[in-house]
Amino acid sequence: MKVSRYIALSVCILYSVLCTPLQAQLNTDRITAIGRNALYFEDYILSIQYFNQVIRLKPYLADPYLYRAIAKIQLEDYQGALRDCNDAIERNPFSPGCYYARGFVYRQLNRLSEAEEDYSQALRFSPENRTYLLLRADTRSQMKRYDEALEDIDQMLKREPQAATVWTEKGVVCIAKGDTLTALDAFEHASQYDRNNPAVWSALGVTNLMLSHEEDAYVQLTQAINLGSKWAGDYINRGVIHYRRHNYRGALADLDKAVQMAPRDADSYYNRGMMRSEVGDYNHALEDFNTALQLASNRTEMRYQRALVNMQLKQWNEVVSDLDSLIARYPYFLPAYFMAAQAMTQRGDTKAAFRYRQQAHDIEQRKEQIQAQQAAQPHTDVLIAQAQPQKKDHRKEFSSGAAQNQPDLPEEEQKYESGTRGTVQKRYQDVVNEPNIVLSYYTQDMSLRRTNYYHPTVDRLNKSGILPAALRFTSQEMALTAEMVDFHFAEITRLTREMEHNESAALYFARAVEFAIIKDFASAVDDCTKAVVLADMYLESVIVFCRACWRYRMAEGNFELILRDLDRVLSLQPDFAFAYYNKANILCAQHEYQEAVKYYTKAILCDADFAEAYFNRGLTYVYTGENEKGLTDLSKAGELGIYQAYNLLTRFK
Repeated sequence: MKVSRYIALSVCILYSVLCTPLQAQLNTDRITAIGRNALYFEDYILSIQYFNQVIRLKPYLADPYLYRAIAKIQLEDYQGALRDCNDAIERNPFSPGCYYARGFVYRQLNRLSEAEEDYSQALRFSPENRTYLLLRADTRSQMKRYDEALEDIDQMLKREPQAATVWTEKGVVCIAKGDTLTALDAFEHASQYDRNNPAVWSALGVTNLMLSHEEDAYVQLTQAINLGSKWAGDYINRGVIHYRRHNYRGALADLDKAVQMAPRDADSYYNRGMMRSEVGDYNHALEDFNTALQLASNRTEMRYQRALVNMQLKQWNEVVSDLDSLIARYPYFLPAYFMAAQAMTQRGDTKAAFRYRQQAHDIEQRKEQIQAQQAAQPHTDVLIAQAQPQKKDHRKEFSSGAAQNQPDLPEEEQKYESGTRGTVQKRYQDVVNEPNIVLSYYTQDMSLRRTNYYHPTVDRLNKSGILPAALRFTSQEMALTAEMVDFHFAEITRLTREMEHNESAALYFARAVEFAIIKDFASAVDDCTKAVVLADMYLESVIVFCRACWRYRMAEGNFELILRDLDRVLSLQPDFAFAYYNKANILCAQHEYQEAVKYYTKAILCDADFAEAYFNRGLTYVYTGENEKGLTDLSKAGELGIYQAYNLLTRFK
């Protein structure tokens, strides 16, 4: 049984712990302050970019690494946060906040002994900090070192005998230890000091239900509900009490509410199915059991109840299928054999029915031996929901406190129009590579990304004035309006007339760009081919790069010709990162993943902040089963501004 941890940080304490003033110039102070404000307002992606800037300017400071780690914690990028915490501790080994943050990350990674060590280290620097003690106690409890956890809790209770949060944590640990009576006493103390907290009454109710004190449990669960509990388990457990008292109307009302509140909770459907089966509503009961098993297919004991319902509905094949699955897990559960034999008899398969009865007979003959082995049996009664009211999201303990001395915003206010604000890792992203980098007059806003969209050959071309506008590297071209399309058609006409009197590489390339903008890639490639013959070396590399990009955009793009173009670019300009990157993308499209990784790596060697290369290399590693490397690269891509990486991180890990 799990009970939620009611561990609330004092924002003032966290602020004083984490926010050591930077002894730096005004510009880094200001950038850090802006980043902290962004962190407070849950603009985690943007805050990371600000802390990146401070780290570039002054990599010896600890705080920017810590703040960036906090932002990554919000995004559930725990590997990335761990690296930043390590860097922060390396620069300032005396900051309790750094150890506290790293301890939190270790807990999320289930590295509990390291988490405990970090909390202990934080307590050496800040021995009176209740938050550190609570988290160490909770960690020790997870490690099943209950007595040490209780020592930490009792130490807190000596200082704060009326702290409801601490009494609640004591109840949590006692439940885990199996000491239900002491847990009940602890929860009763918590209810005395925090009478308006529905979670405390919920914990009391479920503990009394475990002790079969149904009347007390009913009163306490009702109190939790009346106080506005948002935990479906309170309705499930009160529904269980109604069910056991044969108050099916009350049970149905509570279980309907539980399903409404938690539509993906299997226990709600299972218990409602039990109640509906009891009153003979077999069709609706079957629907509930089907849903419960869709949500929790490993709970084979649920199949027993579904088999009972299918027996009533005379669906013999479904009965036997569920019972066979149950028997595979619980081979000594006699009712399953007898029911299967009955179903087989009804189906007309007397031989199979005999086999099931014979197996049941053999088990009965060995009854004493089996009992001595303490054979497991399935649970065939209603299920008590774990007393786990909506868990406090401990990530919130870092956000506002690290940035401002203000409370967190209410959950309902945390809705943003911007796609880059808040917990972006919860927004579903397709698992697809970032597209090729191309040259275009029109680019969407890519200001969050730290990729260096620059190469001296393109800069020289733009300064030459041979094109009407500057070409820019981008993977996200802007959609054109009808007026813009008309303008570029007119430009094609103008350039064509000019070329009647003067053919040059510049004019051919300028027209090729116009053709590409209006998506006439075949004409663009033809003009590039003519331009290459007339171009000097610096212009040739740009033209050939563009030709490779536009060949790829053609429906019948020839990979061999594209790769040949990219290789030509690299022979002329060995530091052309975008050619390495595009080549890697082509190799991925051909399923040559190992070669693709090699060229993504070369692109990164040219530009250590090449966000798209990290993102695509990370996906490629995942495709090839190297998850650890893949997650590291995706974390880096997120840090460099590709916020979509955080959703993939949470899914792949």
